[in-house]
Amino acid sequence: MAVLSPFRALRPDPAVAAVVASVPYDVVSTGEARALAHANPLSFLHVTRAEIDLSDSTSPYDEAVYAQAVRNFEGLKRAAPLVLDAEPSLYVYRLGMGTHVQTGVGGAYSLDEYDRGLIKKHEKTRRDKEDDRTRHIVDLRAQTGIVFLTHQPAADVTAAVARVCAGAPCYAFTAPDEVTHTVWRADGPAGDALVAAYAALPALYIADGHHRAASAARARTALAATADAPASRFLAVAFPDDQVQILAYNRVVRDLAGLGQAGFLAAVRARMPVAPSGTGVPAARGQVGMFVDGAWHLLSLPEAPAGAPHGDTLDVERLHQQVLAPVLGIGDVRADKRIDFVGGSRGTTELERLVTSGAAAVAFSMHPVAIGDLVAIADAGGIMPPKSTWFEPKLRDGLLVHLV
Repeated sequence: MAVLSPFRALRPDPAVAAVVASVPYDVVSTGEARALAHANPLSFLHVTRAEIDLSDSTSPYDEAVYAQAVRNFEGLKRAAPLVLDAEPSLYVYRLGMGTHVQTGVGGAYSLDEYDRGLIKKHEKTRRDKEDDRTRHIVDLRAQTGIVFLTHQPAADVTAAVARVCAGAPCYAFTAPDEVTHTVWRADGPAGDALVAAYAALPALYIADGHHRAASAARARTALAATADAPASRFLAVAFPDDQVQILAYNRVVRDLAGLGQAGFLAAVRARMPVAPSGTGVPAARGQVGMFVDGAWHLLSLPEAPAGAPHGDTLDVERLHQQVLAPVLGIGDVRADKRIDFVGGSRGTTELERLVTSGAAAVAFSMHPVAIGDLVAIADAGGIMPPKSTWFEPKLRDGLLVHLV
């Protein structure tokens, strides 16, 4: 079963929701966050990335940043204002991006189920990132980042969601990135129907937000929360897996390990077929676009060995095993500073820009991972290769806050 609980959301007045709502804290650098929040004192980035209000030299993990986040949070409550719902509720949250639409259910989900593996993971987390968000939750006494969950489609969930969406939304706006955000409040019988529908689901899966979930679990311990306390649950929105959209998670490498462009291309050609490509966008699984020496090439990856774990069959891992590790000397992609990752929403144009500007020496355009791969790996208790999936569109921070 999936335990879904209503909660008293702290949320912005509808008149200012569009300016309060911000991109998730972990998809932008400090510089990007500073630029986005410039001239907007109500941006929730002042809470989630409070270093933007300190000197440029301030580390995001400096003690002063957490104190600034608390001050900014308290100030935003008054200035926006942010209003605490009188009664616990659930929320239906719809995202629209072009022709793509997905509708999920926001609420407080069980950390006990997370601990027991009923909310399934597919990604390892980094301790430093956990430390950061755990401290953020504990100091603010609030979960400000929303975990993105997914689940198998269910007729009862679909019907209950449709009934909520027949009413008037509490928020409806288009963000600067042209993504539409529509939120409905569900309480009373409508909320009860959602709780019952979720109770019949066999499992939930973390799609995006492993660090947020892990940090919520650590904050629960730090706060010595009892089983019925708000801190024993975490803020999330869950979407049916036939609605979610995974884009490519592309790679750029800063240098060619001393090979030079001709030597690098020769080394790659010795390991797999390489053909010219006009766009750099791979059309199918097993293909990777590669931009180097001012041109796109199409790599045809060798198959993974028979009997390999599911995660090893993914293109990102096959590229690592065939090119990144043996040719470019990239070891742990989580720690190696020579490699960086670019979300698929930025397209191949951004990859070309990084290489032609000299910020990178080579770029790799990936084919998106399928949601079925994520579910299969999580069901088997496996771990996907780092930086495998980029979910788009993304939920906005600041529309729903869970006080703990």
